[in-house]
Amino acid sequence: MNINFDKIRQYFLRLLPNKVQAKLLGVEMGENNFISSRFWSSEPYLIKIGNNCQITNGVKFFTHGGAGAVRLKHPKFDCFGKIEIGDFVYFGTNSLIMPGVTIGNNVLIAAGSVVVSSIPENVVIGGNPARIICSIEQYLERNLTFNLNTKGLSDTEKRKVILSNIDKLIKKEMLIA
Repeated sequence: MNINFDKIRQYFLRLLPNKVQAKLLGVEMGENNFISSRFWSSEPYLIKIGNNCQITNGVKFFTHGGAGAVRLKHPKFDCFGKIEIGDFVYFGTNSLIMPGVTIGNNVLIAAGSVVVSSIPENVVIGGNPARIICSIEQYLERNLTFNLNTKGLSDTEKRKVILSNIDKLIKKEMLIA
């Protein structure tokens, strides 16, 4: 009987909490991070995450890519890139982070963004490919009127505050053709 220990290891890794799984796979990680994603590419040891980052569900990190398309001419072709993340970085749901990207401190990455270039600190980015939308200061100025100060409240308390402040919720303008 042939036992595939790699498959057994992968099975048990899936049972672990996301942060523990990432560290065991080799992701270098700072303190106080919230990790909801479970996709660390095939070279997780090339990923470094700072402190106080929030990586939401569906975020994927890629440390390599494109090799299959050129292996007809170069059968052993493989290229890789490190990913380095600063402190206080928020990754919106389903963001994709490509090889070789460095992301500075205090960055907000909008949901669904495809990050193909390195990002300076103190900016909000979004899109495919991701581009700078505004500074963190501009984001704060635009959204301060919507702040309900609910961080740290229980779900019941938060619900009460939100439902009693319906007029303060974000409301987007209609696109005009």
